[in-house]
Amino acid sequence: MAASCSPVTLNVSACELPAVMAALMRGVLRCAGLTQVRCSGNIQVKRYVRALRRTPVRVIPPGGSTGDGQSVPRVTETREERVAPQVISDQNAQPVTRYSARGKSKAEEKHETSLELQYEKAAPGDKRLSKLVTIAKSKKFRDRHGQVLLEGRKLLVDALEAGALLKTLFFSRVEYLKELPSDKLKQAKLIKVKFEDVKTWSDVMSPQGIIGIFLKPDHAKMNYPVSHLKYSIPLSLICDNIRDPGNLGTILRCAAGAGCNKVLLTKGCVDAWEPKVLRSGMGAHFRIPIVNDLDWDTVPNYLSHDTRVFVADNFRPLECNEEGNKKAGDYGWVSTNPRRIYGREEDADASDSDESSDDEEHYIPDIQVQSYDEQWTTQSSALVIGGETHGLSLESLLLAEKTGGRRIFIPVVPGIDSLNSAMAASIILFEGRRQLQSRNTRLKKQVPT
Repeated sequence: MAASCSPVTLNVSACELPAVMAALMRGVLRCAGLTQVRCSGNIQVKRYVRALRRTPVRVIPPGGSTGDGQSVPRVTETREERVAPQVISDQNAQPVTRYSARGKSKAEEKHETSLELQYEKAAPGDKRLSKLVTIAKSKKFRDRHGQVLLEGRKLLVDALEAGALLKTLFFSRVEYLKELPSDKLKQAKLIKVKFEDVKTWSDVMSPQGIIGIFLKPDHAKMNYPVSHLKYSIPLSLICDNIRDPGNLGTILRCAAGAGCNKVLLTKGCVDAWEPKVLRSGMGAHFRIPIVNDLDWDTVPNYLSHDTRVFVADNFRPLECNEEGNKKAGDYGWVSTNPRRIYGREEDADASDSDESSDDEEHYIPDIQVQSYDEQWTTQSSALVIGGETHGLSLESLLLAEKTGGRRIFIPVVPGIDSLNSAMAASIILFEGRRQLQSRNTRLKKQVPT
């Protein structure tokens, strides 16, 4: 027979309730097998409440008025909103160019601006990059693909400002990009490499860590400095058989400094875009028009019809036989090789090995000789500078004879063979500039006011 349970009702007064509750708890503890713990002393329980200081935020509408002064609760920012930088929209603010590496997430690329420059990092031992730079240094590659190699920040800046088109840029530090015009780098391929790799590719003792591959500049499409156009003079320079890269670079630098209007390089000269010529030129390639690899038949096409052509020669008045026939030996820098004079291999045979007989047989134009400091630049002029080893070509003398030019020499003391071709070009070019400026000054004084 199942036992039925019914609720028990205790009639306890309010004063007896604490004692009954204590007895009930002791019974519960005794049934659970727990030992009653007696605590001595007074135990004070304190409740700590964190106070939050809440300051109402006043909302200012776009009109600028504070409205009716009502307060709105402050909106708590998320962690991402607090970390994100503030973006200020201002039409007058200058755009900031940032430099980042490729391989970013889609979320990061979404926030990038169009002015960002992205670059690649070359893998260690990337043979493709080293091979590309090596080929760019080859004249055969430059002629076939029309690409040149420029090294150094100053040379790169001059090329970019002149309008040269950059294809690939190798750099060892991102800071170098800040020194170049950012708008000129957007279409180029930027590759970050180790400085050790740059030292391997470069042929200078102290490389700067930045190398650029450009399309071969076209002199007709370049933007030359306004200062050069302002101070240029009607004097052109023709380089004939300049084989030394250092000499040619120095000559180009002197021509730019003297204010020549152009430089013409005939076949037989070293390539003007060879790295050593570029370094010696110190930016002259982008300050003066340079026409490379010309035949003597096309040289007059780059000169005005009234231009007189002069040739620089290490002529010695005391050693020249004025009464006798003119010989190639009397023309210092004129080649005595029949192959150079006629320009054909088949014209020379074994009997031509006798240089003395060659001098007597071959015709040399009889051109008047004068010192460099005598007046010779009275109108548009062109100066021909020959190499020290192979000398002037006969074509240069024929062009000088045809245009009524002369042979210009620099007197040197006895015992000195000749001056360096770059030094001689510098002396004669700056003397020509002085003569033209003096002539213009005299003409201005003669004009009545």
